[in-house]
Amino acid sequence: MEGVEGEAVNLTPAVAEVLGKAFVQWLKVFSHQSDVSIAVGTDSRISGPVLKNAFIKGLSQSGAKVFDCGLASTPAMFMTTVSGEKASTGGVMITASHLPFNRNGLKFFTNQGGLDKKDITEILNIAENSDFATVESVSPVYSWNFLDDYSKFLVDYIRDKANIQTNFAKPLQGLKIIVDAGNGAGGFFASKVLDQLGVDTTGSQFLNPDGNFPNHVPNPEDKDAMQSICDAVIREKADLGVIFDTDVDRSAIVDAKGNPVNRNALIAMISAVILREHPGSTIVTDSVTSEGLTRFIEELKGKHHRFQRGYKNVINESVRLNKVGEESWLAIETSGHAALKENYFLDDGAYLVAKLLVEMAKLNAVGRTLTDLIEALEQPFESKEFRFTILEDDFGKYGKQVIAELENKVLQQEGWEVVSPNYEGLRVRCTSADEKGWFLLRMSLHDPVMPLNIESGVEGGVDRIAGKLKKLLAGFQGLKTDVLD
Repeated sequence: MEGVEGEAVNLTPAVAEVLGKAFVQWLKVFSHQSDVSIAVGTDSRISGPVLKNAFIKGLSQSGAKVFDCGLASTPAMFMTTVSGEKASTGGVMITASHLPFNRNGLKFFTNQGGLDKKDITEILNIAENSDFATVESVSPVYSWNFLDDYSKFLVDYIRDKANIQTNFAKPLQGLKIIVDAGNGAGGFFASKVLDQLGVDTTGSQFLNPDGNFPNHVPNPEDKDAMQSICDAVIREKADLGVIFDTDVDRSAIVDAKGNPVNRNALIAMISAVILREHPGSTIVTDSVTSEGLTRFIEELKGKHHRFQRGYKNVINESVRLNKVGEESWLAIETSGHAALKENYFLDDGAYLVAKLLVEMAKLNAVGRTLTDLIEALEQPFESKEFRFTILEDDFGKYGKQVIAELENKVLQQEGWEVVSPNYEGLRVRCTSADEKGWFLLRMSLHDPVMPLNIESGVEGGVDRIAGKLKKLLAGFQGLKTDVLD
């Protein structure tokens, strides 16, 4: 679709068809197989069907056995590659996650997980050079409603792990849980998962797929979206609220009082579960998590490894640690991407919720709630993110210069200390009584932007830290810092 800002459309049906052919060629080399099968699904975006049909055309013209999975989630499309005898060689999800309704894209999977940048580059090179062969006979396309299989997997998991002997089939009976799918692909979780477990899901909202996203952006990080599910929980007097992003690889929850459990609180909650199951495990997070979270994890005898932004970075770091002998069972971003070792290190919003629901069933049986798990978590009194635009053409080089020079200035500030080890940007702990917080200045993953995150444990602390930074950054003419005014 034409971009809302007039940007040119570069993912057309013709391009999708070529990418299908290229993926088949790449997959044959990767899998060392001449015959490959590929499962394809979409979220609710308007452009999904036409792109899917074109992509499938390219697949079948290249001789691949194709499964059309219809409406699906991103995690489900990975799971098609590990689903026993019927497993596909590759899985593809047509989605743009939480991005605006007019965007779309493709996520590629093998049974090794999501493809890395190197793999995607190889596919694009094959497409650009038309380095693929067509076959004489076009392969048939089969329908596979894998979302039903995936839902059953989640239901069976919750029943088995909750192990409520008095009501094994419906371990969540008596609880009311509201689901908000934001008109994305996550509506199935209410009817195909929760309803089967005895949950009262009346009052759930925006479950019907609608690529216009008419109610709110399907994004657990969006303030309006979170407010909507919080309001629904209070209105319906529910025990819990669950919200998904468009393709269900991210999620967040809301407690019975209408308080959001996301970002640091969500990380703390699932960490409490993981550390009980795997004492001493390393929890890998992105770089903007709080000092209070670190103390929470350490008090539970875990290790907090604060790494870099980017869910793939966090997942890969957790995988790396396991390979070198450091046990790590959880990789999670503040955005809601959560990947567990027990689940292929797949960032799966529905699986994360399922694991928390197992805990909810057990706690409910003894008169407790999920939020009891994070009673000891210290939440910041204030937190805020600022985004500085870099005006220089070589924004990467300039951003590094800003960070290096700012670090030298920070060393001269009383009450400020550089945090080490640190794997992204410059993180500084602010120890004075009127600040009691920290800040992180880093480069954006892709854009000419420097995000600045500040947290403080006292009223007015963020403004005081920001005010000092404003003065220290005044000499950088290529950095637009007026958002601090």
